[in-house]
Formats: sequence, C-alpha cells, structure tokens
Amino acid sequence: RSWGREPLAVPGGDRQSPVDIAVKKSVFDAELKPLVTSYDPHTCQQIWNNGYSFLVEYDDTKDKNTLTGGPLQDQFRLCQFHFHWGETNEWGSEHTVDRRLFPAEVLPHYHLIMKFNPDYCLIPVQVGKRHEGLQKLVDALPTIRHKDSIVEFNRFDPSCLLPGNINDYWTYHGSLTTPPLTESVTWIIMKQHIEVSHDQLAVFRSLLFTSAEEEVQKSMVNNFRVQQPLRGRAILIYLW
Repeated sequence: RSWGREPLAVPGGDRQSPVDIAVKKSVFDAELKPLVTSYDPHTCQQIWNNGYSFLVEYDDTKDKNTLTGGPLQDQFRLCQFHFHWGETNEWGSEHTVDRRLFPAEVLPHYHLIMKFNPDYCLIPVQVGKRHEGLQKLVDALPTIRHKDSIVEFNRFDPSCLLPGNINDYWTYHGSLTTPPLTESVTWIIMKQHIEVSHDQLAVFRSLLFTSAEEEVQKSMVNNFRVQQPLRGRAILIYLW
C-alpha cells in the first residue's frame, strides 16, 4: 500500500503498533532497568529515501552503536533511524500520549545480530527551536528528494537525537508499523521530547514518495500508520 494514500489495515494480530499511551493506566515494573547506549558517528554510512521515509543507516557489523538495559535481555545494535511526520504541525507521530499527537517522531531501529527481534526507541518531536545537531542531516535531505535516492552520509552522531533523560520511558510489546507488520518488536517510548524548528520540518515535507520517473509527484507527508487496539497489553513504565 502507498504511504499517505490509505492506511494499512489491522492484519488480525493482537500485538499491533502504534498505540496510545494512557499515562494513568501505565504499570510500574520494578524489573525494568536503566537504558545504556553507546555510539560511534564514524559508522554512519548513507541516507536512503525508501519511498515512505528517509533512513540514516549505520554499519552494524560490530558493537559500535549499542543499546542495553531497559526491558532488553541482550545487547542490540543500531542499524538505522528514520522519522514519521505530518503535513502540518498538528499531527505526524504514530504513537500518542493521552491522545496527544506530536508533529513528528524519530525511531532509532536496533536489532539482535542473526535474529529478527527488532527494538525501537521512539522519541517524540515537537516544533520549537532549531536543532543544531540535526542540521547536518537536514542540509543533506534535498539530495535524496525522490524515492530510491541514496547518498553517502558520514559522521552523524545519533546521540544528538536523544532527549536529556533517556531513563523516563514506557515500554510494550508490539509490531512493525510497516509491512510485514511482524509482531516481534519491543517498543521503548521516551517521555521527554526533542525540538526541531518549523523550517527544519519543512525540509522533511519537501521529500517525495515518488521516483523522478513518475509522472505524478506525491509529497512525503503523513507517513504514519493509524493507531491499533491495545487488546489487553500492558504499557510498562520506568522512572529514573
């Protein structure tokens, strides 16, 4: 299905994402741990417009960009991060907090080596002051305006996308929000947001879902999936 044209239907599973985080219904879990991250900007490789977002991809062959702790039993490696955003500042995020929508969200995607057990850290994005750490990426986006464009992109530090406190978070078991919608994802959702400027978000909205060869060009906006029922799942909370 085409992003921004019609939503993906519920495929019948009980662990689909995204969902709404109802703060007062979240459950404290004493078994949860602090999150521990490490990053090496030199492992950044490229940016790719894949037709639903742009992916900033990293070399994940070594333990250079890792996530441990939290609800995770193993060490995960960062392979890429991407964003979801709306056509206006009124919406854009897939997950909501007490039904509150954000203009965008950023999703670092981690995975276990040799296994398809992804983990997503979700950071809400608000419109505010210019994000200086993000500007290098924003400046490169016009080079991948069309679908299937790929350019080399080096030395981007993904830690700049994290909020000041990564250890106030919610977590739950869910799914990918793009096909194949596999129900194997551990979601970690930060309570704190980061800020980007309206002008920076406007560059995101200048990207296209379509390739240069297509006659009708479609702006890359509203690249999010509709929310899914919780179906009895618990949203766990960790407080630092």
